Amino acid sequence: MKASIGIAARQLGVSQDTLRRWERAGKIVVERTARGHRRFDLSKLLGKTSLNINSKKLTLAYARVSSHDQKNDLDRQVQVLENFCSANGWVYEMIQDLGSGLNFQKRGLKKLIQNICSGKMDRLVLTHKDRLLRFGSELVFSLCEQFGIEVVIMNRSEESTFEDDLVQDVLEIITVFSARLYGARSRKNQKLLQALKQAAENV
Repeated sequence: MKASIGIAARQLGVSQDTLRRWERAGKIVVERTARGHRRFDLSKLLGKTSLNINSKKLTLAYARVSSHDQKNDLDRQVQVLENFCSANGWVYEMIQDLGSGLNFQKRGLKKLIQNICSGKMDRLVLTHKDRLLRFGSELVFSLCEQFGIEVVIMNRSEESTFEDDLVQDVLEIITVFSARLYGARSRKNQKLLQALKQAAENV
């Protein structure tokens, strides 16, 4: 049976982006209509245990930065995570988030927690622990443990010192509240943040 990408995604229990990624990686063969639309052979795909969602082999890679100014860092995180997951042969999906590490309402974080609770994944990959949350990451890790999900933190050996963490936590808190008071891009806020960063460097 030949199916569109939407129907194939629902049948396999994965996203359409995942099917496109599998196609680019050569994991599946996709036919094209005269107008260029993808058509998937479900009889073949459902028979592949490596693609069957019931095999519970989905890895979620999570990347986050705090502001639009850090887009280059977000791109770097995504590239590192993709290379790492591909090198390990994992079927993975990428979640990208933009927002403070103190914000529990980020769209990507909500999606991650929903996937953890769904039982359809068995691995979470991060470049650093604080990419998840500045405070409260242990709660997410405990949730992963409850559902039997492995947590892979690529740069555990490069974790910062207590003093470094304390400075970053204070800066994160002040950044959030000063943005609420003055606006994230206001001149007054930028001057305040610059002064705080200079103070942190002096410490």
